[in-house]
Amino acid sequence: MGLCGNGALVLNFDVDPVALAEHDHWHTKEHMPERLSIPGFLRGTRWIAEGASPRYLVIYEVRDVNVLAGTDYLQRLNHPSTWTSKIMTSVRGMRRGFCRVEASVGLGLGHALLQVHYAPLEGRRQALRDWLLQDALPRVASDPGFASAHILESAIAPPMTDEQRIRGKDASVDAVLIVTGYEAGFIDRVADGELAASHFEAHGCAPASVRGRFRYDYSLTAAECTAAT
Repeated sequence: MGLCGNGALVLNFDVDPVALAEHDHWHTKEHMPERLSIPGFLRGTRWIAEGASPRYLVIYEVRDVNVLAGTDYLQRLNHPSTWTSKIMTSVRGMRRGFCRVEASVGLGLGHALLQVHYAPLEGRRQALRDWLLQDALPRVASDPGFASAHILESAIAPPMTDEQRIRGKDASVDAVLIVTGYEAGFIDRVADGELAASHFEAHGCAPASVRGRFRYDYSLTAAECTAAT
């Protein structure tokens, strides 16, 4: 299994172009260490879109989804640092989900990633999940470029917090498929083949799923933060 816990915080967003360099510096030096110091947070990973919007995908792997509803995390969200408050004014179009890891295939994380946000039609969630697990993902996993895949489904609605008030109301998440590989060509093949939007819709997904191809940018683990203190 490529993820460290049974829950995940999934974020997609853009940043005002004039603030990109400062955002990445803040995110690397302050924000990720702060988040990974919260009990139950295990690893954070930042990904950058390949020529598309939203620019950023950030995944925080947590022990379980209840960590994201806990007082330690909410305390940070409602008491942002001065630097965080400044950066939040540059964040655009935040989509944020408190997700449960419903299923995983494969091991490790590749440097190339396909993300698909999707919403099953009423009564079709299990059928869509079955298609992914019994048909689509086994085919994808047989490709030599494959590393891992994960189905993440929203489990808790994120509450409004002071950080969110600064940047504006976040968009919601229903379900997310994450597929990683060790070569970019693999991601292109599966995005246009087995995991094309038309296949999702044919198996019970509402139209207009949000899709993106990303490259690995940075990651940090809770163990590294603990060792550094």
